Amino acid sequence: MENNLMIYNTLTRKKEKFEPVNPPFAGLYVCGPTVYGDAHLGHARPAITFDLVFRYLKYLGYQVRYVRNITDVGHLTNDSDDGEDKIAKKAKLDQLEPMEIVQFYTNRYHKNMEQLNTLPPSIEPHASGHIIEQIELVKKILENGFAYESDGSIYFDVEAYNKKYDYGKLSGRRIEELIANTRQLDGQSEKHNPADFALWKKASPEHIMRWPSPWSDGFPGWHLECSCMSQKYLGDRFDIHGGGLDLQFPHHECEIAQSTAAYGHEAVKYWMHNNMVTINGQKMGKSLGNFITLDQLFSGDNKVLEQAYSPMTIRFFILQAHYRSPLDFSNEALKAAQKGYERLMAATNALDKIKATPENTVDIDGLATKCREAINDDLNTPLLISFLFDGVRTINSLIAGNEKINEENLGKLKKLYHDFVFEILGLKAETEAISQDHQVLGKILDMVMAIRTEAKQKKDWATSDKIRDELKNAGVIIKDTKEGYEWSLEN
Repeated sequence: MENNLMIYNTLTRKKEKFEPVNPPFAGLYVCGPTVYGDAHLGHARPAITFDLVFRYLKYLGYQVRYVRNITDVGHLTNDSDDGEDKIAKKAKLDQLEPMEIVQFYTNRYHKNMEQLNTLPPSIEPHASGHIIEQIELVKKILENGFAYESDGSIYFDVEAYNKKYDYGKLSGRRIEELIANTRQLDGQSEKHNPADFALWKKASPEHIMRWPSPWSDGFPGWHLECSCMSQKYLGDRFDIHGGGLDLQFPHHECEIAQSTAAYGHEAVKYWMHNNMVTINGQKMGKSLGNFITLDQLFSGDNKVLEQAYSPMTIRFFILQAHYRSPLDFSNEALKAAQKGYERLMAATNALDKIKATPENTVDIDGLATKCREAINDDLNTPLLISFLFDGVRTINSLIAGNEKINEENLGKLKKLYHDFVFEILGLKAETEAISQDHQVLGKILDMVMAIRTEAKQKKDWATSDKIRDELKNAGVIIKDTKEGYEWSLEN
């Protein structure tokens, strides 16, 4: 299947043409949430980034299997091998069963994802539902000599692996540096090496979430689930593995090591990482306590928010930045995104008002080429959006009668905006309630404007101007046209 898509491969640190392992099929695995709290703006970014990848691959004609996991066991509080399981900790605090916590926050995550108009993944496996497969993978790594048992826990032997393969190739970290930078007292650890990581952890007596294994009653390491589930559903060689930049090390580095140790080869062809959402230059995250949940963004219920922001405003805000660039939160940036989104949607909706003429003065083919080139250049959404706004100016000129378009090009223009705005970028008109509000306001304006038209016919300019000025004061902009009038809400 022919395509011109170039994507940046974190593994090779360069843009590469997307050529799937087994066309026309394409496999995409993305690290999903650890469900112990509400989704925040930082969770929205990978969800929207890889929804874009999913949408665009489907648009190109590939049969895409998109797998995004739910981490419901094994993710320890310090993202390492120490501390308490995040879900078990939350369950103890709330005096609930861990799976109650999992179900509650999974449901809320799904609701938020639907609000952001992200397509559901093809498969959404849970770590707790694949314990047997994870145990089998640990056995394979042990058999191949890249892991060892220590007091009922199984650790990956990074040094043994590094002698045959290259540990640190994704993140660029060297094992010598990792060892040197890890302080550890002699005799205080089960590990042979401070850089080793857990494949299976023996559960302490008070640990709630545990399963039987050949080594102990315990639970799998956090890194293990993604190696296991990605290969179960996509095979031991698949196309794209995605996630946030913060997962590059140790999580994704450990995934590469585990898969290679088990199968003798790497599983993933292209590694893709979205950059972080920051607030005042600091990564947004639950552990730092500086996060804003998506529900808070949608309601405005957070002290740092000056107003509520709709789901599509959030989606547009994220798409305005390239996925590999940092994205800093501010009310000013979100307000600008709101205006940009509303302007784009207004122009897209206005396409139905344009009448074709025999004459044509606009270049739609050139605009379409620019849009395709932008999205094919490592999903350059900010450049794509800038070209779509070039098209917005064309649409406004057509409505004003300053440009002309024939039937063929009008069809191309409508298809261009339908494909890129709705199908690829995944934007949509805001909620039905908002649309209904606009309809009610439109009917009221029709009544008021009928009075204004009558005043103008009677040459009562004072009343006519007063109606226009009062509407402007109320935030409604009136534009007189040959057909009558157009209205819009002032931003």
